[in-house]
Amino acid sequence: MSLKLAIIILSKNEEKNIGSAIDSASFADEILVVDSGSTDATQAIAESKGAKFVFHPMGEDGFAGQRNFALTQTEAEWVFYLDADERITEKAASSMKEIVAGNEEFSFSLKRMNVIMGQMMKHGAHRPDWCLRLFRRDTVIWEGVVHERPISALPSREMDGELLHHTYSNWTNYFHKLSSYTDMMAERMHEEGKTAGLADLTLRPAFAFFRAYVLQKGFLDGELGLVFSILHSYYTFMKYLKLRYRTFSGGQEA
Repeated sequence: MSLKLAIIILSKNEEKNIGSAIDSASFADEILVVDSGSTDATQAIAESKGAKFVFHPMGEDGFAGQRNFALTQTEAEWVFYLDADERITEKAASSMKEIVAGNEEFSFSLKRMNVIMGQMMKHGAHRPDWCLRLFRRDTVIWEGVVHERPISALPSREMDGELLHHTYSNWTNYFHKLSSYTDMMAERMHEEGKTAGLADLTLRPAFAFFRAYVLQKGFLDGELGLVFSILHSYYTFMKYLKLRYRTFSGGQEA
C-alpha cells in the first residue's frame, strides 16, 4: 500500500499567496487549507486548484491549535506544513516523495531561504533557517500561541531541497506583522511572569542590531541588510516596551 502525503496550509486573507503555494505543492496526494476566517478570494482560489478547504476559527491556542486541528482533517500517513507565503522547490518535492515512500522513522527539517522585497537574504536576522515541517501524522503535536513549535516522537533529520519564503513584499505588510508579533510576544512574556526595565529598552535593542548586522554579517546583504538589522532592533524595542506597559497596568496595554 502506497503511503499518502498531505500538505497543510494555514490561511487568512491569503488571496495573493495561496495559488502559488498550492501550485508548488501539487505533487502531494492531498492539499489541505485550514482557514481562520478569510473575507477575500482565498477559498475560491484554493478550491479552484483542487485543495480541500476547511474553516476553523483561531482559538486561544493560536497557530499551534490550528496546526493540531489540521491533523484531524486528513487521513494521510505523512504531513508537511507549508505557510501560504512559502514555495516548495522541485528538489524538496523530490526529497519528500522519497521519504514518504520509504516511511522513514524520522521527522524532517529543510532549509528556508527568506526573500524580502525581492531580495534573497543570506545573512543577518533574516538569514536562512532550518524548519522542522515533515512528519508522520501520528507522531507530532504543536504547542505555542505564536512562534509555535512541533513536538515529535521521532528524532529529526535534515532533508534535501529548500523552501523559498516570500515573506515581506511591501512596508505596510511588514509593519502590520511587526505590530501583531510584538503584541503576541509581549503577552506571552507577561504570562510567563517576565518584566521589562529600562535596561531592556536600551541594551537589548542595541545588542539586537549588533548581533544582526555584525555577528550575523547582515552588512553583507547590502542596503537591506542594514535596514533589517535596524528594524530587528526596533522589533526588540517594541516587544519589551509593550511588555513593560502591560506589566505596569496589570496585563492590559496602556
